[in-house]
Amino acid sequence: MDTNGKRLETMKSRLHSAGRGRNDPVCGRDDLRAHLHFSAETGQIWLHEYRMLLVHVEALASLRKELIDTLGMVRAQALFMRMGYTAGARDAELARTRAGDASDTDIFMTGPQLHSLEGVVNVTPIRVELDRLAGTFYGEFRWENAWEGQSHKRIYGPHNEPVCWSQIGYACGYTSNFMGRPVLYKEVECVGMGDNACRIIGKPVEEWEDASEYARIFDRESIADQLIDLQTQVLQLRSSINEKDRLPADMVGNSRGFRAAYELLRQAASSQIAVLLLGETGVGKELFARALHAHSSRGNEAFIAINCAAIPHDLVESELFGVVKGAYTGALVSRPGRFERANGGTLFLDEIGDLPPSTQAKLLRVLQESEIERLGDDKIRKVNVRIVAATNVDLRQLVQEGRFRADLYYRLNAYPIIIPPLRERKEDIALLAKSFLAKYAATHGKKLRGFSDKAKDSLLAYPWPGNIRELQNTVERAVILAPSGSWVQVSHLFSSCGAEKPREFGLGSNGELGMSRGETADALCDTVLNGIMTLDQLEAMLLQAAVDKARGNLSAAARMLGLTRPQLAYRLKRRNDEPAEDEAGATTTERDMRSPL
Repeated sequence: MDTNGKRLETMKSRLHSAGRGRNDPVCGRDDLRAHLHFSAETGQIWLHEYRMLLVHVEALASLRKELIDTLGMVRAQALFMRMGYTAGARDAELARTRAGDASDTDIFMTGPQLHSLEGVVNVTPIRVELDRLAGTFYGEFRWENAWEGQSHKRIYGPHNEPVCWSQIGYACGYTSNFMGRPVLYKEVECVGMGDNACRIIGKPVEEWEDASEYARIFDRESIADQLIDLQTQVLQLRSSINEKDRLPADMVGNSRGFRAAYELLRQAASSQIAVLLLGETGVGKELFARALHAHSSRGNEAFIAINCAAIPHDLVESELFGVVKGAYTGALVSRPGRFERANGGTLFLDEIGDLPPSTQAKLLRVLQESEIERLGDDKIRKVNVRIVAATNVDLRQLVQEGRFRADLYYRLNAYPIIIPPLRERKEDIALLAKSFLAKYAATHGKKLRGFSDKAKDSLLAYPWPGNIRELQNTVERAVILAPSGSWVQVSHLFSSCGAEKPREFGLGSNGELGMSRGETADALCDTVLNGIMTLDQLEAMLLQAAVDKARGNLSAAARMLGLTRPQLAYRLKRRNDEPAEDEAGATTTERDMRSPL
């Protein structure tokens, strides 16, 4: 038997033995089961970073029938192929995380194993030849218990063409993503046509003579897309009719709280009333202030912002009202303040609650009289400035404590706008994250595919105490950490330290539900931290378990532990001052050290 034949027999053995619960040290089903978790608390199923569903076959078959009867056979086929294609492409992402020391062929077989693990079809390889560097591929597989073919035959009777559409789409999506080039599969035998089992053949799309007939798999064109295009045109038409209702490009949100705040801002834009923006740190108060300025009649004039908390109290007045030469030590030249620079436009006073009392009195005069005096000057200057103030503290409480002037508070509070925190704008989190992802991917020169399902779930679950600013920084960090061309995962967004995770259960070697690895790790940590076991005892147990699982092969054991072979041999030798000898008089460590493996 040649090398390819031996490898094929090995793959067949792995697929079937994995189904019976036996371990595979390279790409076995047990390794895949470690990625599958059931969360009893949240009602979610996870395969690696992607959310999964357990769906009744009868329900899916009923939906399939309704789509066929409604859209017709051709459109329904294209729709299910696209659905399968997307699922296969996602599973290829998981396959790439399991590379290790395995060959491309072994890694590729993750797809058929996942297809079986997900309950879609039992896959047996007949012939697999691939070279990712050269871009060559040929695959032939046998499918048994294909739900799609069986359901179609039961509902419609034997068909004259293959009907396992989503399964073919899966194979195309998985292999195309894995190979980095379009690969097309055809079903040459199908249970839906009356055959005993299904058989598929896949090769690069250009090697098929009638490949153009299958272009719909790779280039989506459906009635749904046409409807989406029409919807987009309607939205654009509505926007052009009423430009004032459009959000500025840098403002993102569709939640009720955000829309209510923005509507108040839009109505105030045409007036000259002073506006007070209220909200926690990081909710985007300055962004609202800039939007108010842009929508007002002052939009073409200056917008000047100042953070009152960031300037020392003895310099605030000179910054706001200006200073003349010689007014105090160090005032070498006369210069205008922020009011004069904002003349005709808008002045944004952020963190206004931190203004010192003396400055509060002068600010009140400016609001009442529209007049300022530079520090050290007796000349009155008229200014035409709109004031927009912002704070994250309760000004009424400051008034009661005597730390903020009541008359100034009532003057500023004429038109308050409360900007809700991000935890109350759950609908906006995904929109904001997507916007930041596009922004920072362009900034850092990366092409990312989006957020994984688990990453999206974690973004929604996190309370965001730092609001939009924290979300923005978190997404930028994720863009930096995520490899180009990949999906942003939870580990790129958040550190695992101290994060609370829902209780999850995983599949055991025989398919039973049990405590997930995350739960097991927590229990093991508690064992050490509570003094039940020492760290040295844990290391000794872990080393011995790896050697036992590798059947004495130190190279394989070292790979399991993430060590080099010499590192593992050193640790074993250090812990075994007098290692047990075998019948030939050699120690276990010495025997393995001599092994070419």
